[in-house]
Amino acid sequence: MADLNIKLVKGLAGKRKDQIAVAESLGLRRVNDVTTQPDNAATRGKIVKISHLVEVTER
Repeated sequence: MADLNIKLVKGLAGKRKDQIAVAESLGLRRVNDVTTQPDNAATRGKIVKISHLVEVTER
C-alpha cells in the first residue's frame, strides 16, 4: 500500500466544524502542515470532505 502526503494549503478559520474536525483528525492544524497517511478508503473519504483545503501527493 502507498502512503499519501497531505498538505493544508488554506486556513481553517471560518470553515464548518465538521471540516475542522476532519482536518484535525488528519493531523492538520495550521497552513502548510504536512502529514503522511495510509492510502485507504477512510483517508480518501476525509480528503474528499476537505479537498478544497488540501493538496495531496502520493508517496
